[in-house]
Amino acid sequence: MPTRSKIALVGAGNIGGELAALCVQKQLGDVVLYDIAPKENFAKGKALDLEQNSVVHGWDARVTGTSNWADCAGADVVIITAGVPRKPGQSRDDLIAINLPIIRDVADNAKKHCPDAFFIVISNPLDAMVYELKRRIGAPREKVVGMAGVLDSARFQLFLARAAGVSVKDVRAMVLGGHGDDMVPLLSATTIDGVPVTQLLAKDVIDAIIERTRKGGGEIVGLMGTSAYYAPASSAIAMAEAYLRDQKRLLPAAAYLDGEYGYSDLYMGVPVIIGGKGVEKIVELNLSADEKAMLAKSAASVQAIVDVVKKG
Repeated sequence: MPTRSKIALVGAGNIGGELAALCVQKQLGDVVLYDIAPKENFAKGKALDLEQNSVVHGWDARVTGTSNWADCAGADVVIITAGVPRKPGQSRDDLIAINLPIIRDVADNAKKHCPDAFFIVISNPLDAMVYELKRRIGAPREKVVGMAGVLDSARFQLFLARAAGVSVKDVRAMVLGGHGDDMVPLLSATTIDGVPVTQLLAKDVIDAIIERTRKGGGEIVGLMGTSAYYAPASSAIAMAEAYLRDQKRLLPAAAYLDGEYGYSDLYMGVPVIIGGKGVEKIVELNLSADEKAMLAKSAASVQAIVDVVKKG
């Protein structure tokens, strides 16, 4: 008998709530909204609110709030937002000491209750947190990814569309590298309905957009006093949907590299194809000399954070 998929969301905060809402809206499956014991009632209240909202729309998915990992058992997808969000003046790297013990606890419980799930990590510093989760669980690289590239590419696409005066639907962009200030927006893979963006926007305009994209998360933190949540949640759901519905989507994601692009034992943003088996392929693009240099700089930044995690 066919059954609904089960999606466990670890962290019932701003991103967790938006993730749950999108799962229900898209009818991806039943949702378990998990948080720590002091926040259990908050998770249960948010779940109840979402279920009541689903009645208005005619959505049948169940949403359960809990602080018991056993309720996540057998989840098909686990999306992890647990940890402290950035505050004004903080870098993603500043969160290592705070969020590393949290991701390790999540990994230990996930390994026990849902070891066969497809894991999507959103917690920052992203590249280091997803690396530690995979290492701790011992899951195959196909089943553990980090959400960053979809979000960073969306920010790049938005800024380009506004500058060019075109629909966001016609902009195709790809952002690689670590989820930080050294991320690599690929101009060679960026077009507006097939037209290279360099033919439609001046270099100084593009350079300013690249810089704004790299600082995109910090811009929102400065404005709101906390991290973004609508766009990160939608980005992770795009990845989860590609897995659950075997869509074979080509998306930029933090994937475990084993020789691809010349890097090994490292999570970094690269183009991947996500389908029913998880990360089914890592797509290696032909990069220009400048793009290779930028990717090397980004990889060095990621490696420095991972080295801290390994020693922690």
